[in-house]
Amino acid sequence: MHPLDSSGPGALARGDDAPLLLVPETVLLPDGPADDHAVVVDGAEFTAVGPAARLTRDFPQLTAVRLPGTALLPGFIDAHHHLTQSFGAALAFGEPSEIFRRVWVPLENALDEESAYVAAKLASLEALRGGFTTVADAGTRAPVDVEVVASAARDAGLRCVLGQICNDAEPGAESDGSGAAEDVRARAAKHLARYAGDPLIHPSLAVSIPEAATEQTLAAMARLASEAGAVLQIHVNEHLAAVERSLVRHGLRPLEQLHRLGVLGPHLLAAHATLLTPRELTLLQDSGTAVSYNPVASAWKGNAVAPALSMAERGIRFGLGSDGTRGDAFRLLDAAETAQRLVHGLAGGDSSCGGGWTWLDHGTRLGAEAVGLDDGAAGNGVRTGVVAAGAAADFLLLDLTGPEMCPSHDLPWELVRRGNRDQISAVFTAGRLRLWHGWPLTWDGRELVRRAAELAREVVARAPVVRVHPPSTEAAQHTGRAGQPAARTGRHSRTAAGPGGSHGVPGISR
Repeated sequence: MHPLDSSGPGALARGDDAPLLLVPETVLLPDGPADDHAVVVDGAEFTAVGPAARLTRDFPQLTAVRLPGTALLPGFIDAHHHLTQSFGAALAFGEPSEIFRRVWVPLENALDEESAYVAAKLASLEALRGGFTTVADAGTRAPVDVEVVASAARDAGLRCVLGQICNDAEPGAESDGSGAAEDVRARAAKHLARYAGDPLIHPSLAVSIPEAATEQTLAAMARLASEAGAVLQIHVNEHLAAVERSLVRHGLRPLEQLHRLGVLGPHLLAAHATLLTPRELTLLQDSGTAVSYNPVASAWKGNAVAPALSMAERGIRFGLGSDGTRGDAFRLLDAAETAQRLVHGLAGGDSSCGGGWTWLDHGTRLGAEAVGLDDGAAGNGVRTGVVAAGAAADFLLLDLTGPEMCPSHDLPWELVRRGNRDQISAVFTAGRLRLWHGWPLTWDGRELVRRAAELAREVVARAPVVRVHPPSTEAAQHTGRAGQPAARTGRHSRTAAGPGGSHGVPGISR
C-alpha cells in the first residue's frame, strides 16, 4: 500500500481553504526534479516553493503533509481538444482523414443541452483522470450556448481555454462578409467579456479552418484576439485535401493565406500544422505563432506528422494536443516522442529525438505558453503548467513506489516512456483536490459515466454519421480476419461506398 492510501484524501481536501504545506519525495521544477523540496498552496496558487527545511521553518503555523514515495509535478496541458465530441471517440478508428465532415459535425449537431453538457463533462473527467489540468477546447458546433461547455468543465474542476466558433462561411463559398461577419464579431466580443475573471474558464476565439470564415472575419478575429490578450484557434494545414483546396482557390497554402491576411502572430494557436514547407516553418518562427502538435491524431486519421523537432530547434512555440482522441497525458508524451522517432529520428540516426525533457516541457510549461496561460498576457493573469511561486496550483501527486519508476535514473525520460495514469494519486486544479485515484470527491463520476452511456447511444442513433469502415468484429467476420475489409456500411454508418465510390457528403466545415 502506498503511504498516501492509509490516510486517504482528508489531509489534502482543504474543506476550509486552509493553506497546505506539502513535502513530497520529489518536486518537478522547471529545471528538473528536486528532492527535499516543499510547496505551500494557499488559495488557488503556489505561494512558496523551495527546500523543505526552509519552508517548514518559514511557515511554522502550518503542519507539514509529508508525502513519501510521491512526486509532485505540474498538471499537463492539452493544447487541442473537442470536449463535445466524446460520444463519438470510438467511431474514429480506422477512418481516413477529414472525418470531421462525416462524424464530428453531424454528431455535435445532434446534441441538445443535456447531452452537450454530459459529453463535455465526460471528456473533462477523462482529461483529469489522465493528468491534464488544462485543456484548450477548439469550440463546439453543438446548437447550444457555449456556457453549457463552460459549466461542464467548471463543474468537473478542469481549467479550460474555451473557444467560441467564429465561422461565417462554408468551405468554397464566396461571400463579402458584410452580413454574418457583423454578427460573428459581436458574438466574439461578448464571449471574451463573458469570462473575464472566471477562475477556470479562459475565453478564446476559434475558426474551424481558414476556408470556414471570410477574409474579413479572419483578419477581424486576429485583431480582436490580439487586443484582448486571448488566443485564436484555427485548424491549419492538417489534411492534404484542405491544402489543395486553398491552392486552387487562393494560389496559396492555408498558412500562407493566413500570413497574407495578417492573421499570424503570438495570438494564433494553429492546430495540427502537419503539412508544412520550410517557408511555412519560417513564417511560424518569424511571427511567433504557436502550434498544437497532435501526434495521436496523426496516427489515427492524419496525412502527416507535424515536424515538432524542427519546431523545437527553431524556437517555434508549441504544445501537445490530444484532439480528443484519449485523455491520457502520459500516452500523449510517449506518442509525441515516438512519432518524431519514427518519422525523423530513425532516418537520421537521432537516438535522442529531443530527449525526455523536450516532451515533458511542451506538455507542461511550454504548452501553457502556447495556449496563453503563461505570464498573465492572457488567461486573466493565470500562469499554469509549472510549479513555482505565484503560479496556479494545478498539479499532480504521482506514486513513485510502483515498478514503473524502480529503479529510477532519469525521471523526465521515465515519465515520457514509462509513466502511466494509474500512478496518479491526486489531481489538483486551482488549489483544490479534484480527483483521488481517478474519481471526483464532490460529485458522482460513476453516475456521469452511466448517464453518458445512455445519451451517447441516443445521440449516435439520430446523428447522420457516415463511417467508411464497419466495426472491428463485423469487419473480421466479413473478411475472415484476413486482408483489408472492403468499405461498407457499419453499425453506426448512414451511407458508405466501396473503393473509389462517392459518399455524397455535403461540404460542411469542421
